Amino acid sequence: MPRVKVSAAGPRRRPIEVEVARLRDLDLGELRARWHSAFGRRPPSSLPRHLLFRVLAYRIQAAALGDLDRDCQRLLDQAALSDSNRRHEVRLKRAIATVQQGTILSREWNGRMHRVSVLTDGFAWNGKTYPSLSKVAFAITGTRWNGPRFFGLRDRSMRESKARR
Repeated sequence: MPRVKVSAAGPRRRPIEVEVARLRDLDLGELRARWHSAFGRRPPSSLPRHLLFRVLAYRIQAAALGDLDRDCQRLLDQAALSDSNRRHEVRLKRAIATVQQGTILSREWNGRMHRVSVLTDGFAWNGKTYPSLSKVAFAITGTRWNGPRFFGLRDRSMRESKARR
C-alpha cells in the first residue's frame, strides 16, 4: 500500500471569514466609511457600532452566498415603509397547507388517536371549539406546540414545496 504524505497546512480561511475578520478591526468611523461605500449613502447616525458591523458582515455573506428570497425582502420592505407611529401587521407567507372546512386532522399522542374537525370559525376536538390548532395541541398535550407542526401540516407542506423546486 502506498504511503500518503501529509504536510502541515497553514490555517486556510475562506474569503468571507477574512472579510468579516477585517470588519472587526475597524473603528466606528471606518465602519461608517465602509457603509457609505457599500450602500452609497451615509449610515443612520443613531446606528451603533455593533449593528453597523452586523449589517456589513451580512452584506459580505449575501454577496458571496446569495441574499434573501423575494418574500422576505417584501416583508422587510413593508416593515421599513410603515409609519413608525402606527402598528402595521405584516405577515410572512409560510408554506403551510391550507385546510378546508370539514377536513378531519388526526394525530396519535401517547398511544391515543386524536381527531380534530376543521370548522369555519375554528377547530373542534372532544366537543369543544378552539380558535387555533395550537390551542388544540395544547389541550391534547398540556404543553405549547405549533399547531400546524403538531398535526403534520407544516412539515408536509415544506417537503412538498421543496420537491416542486
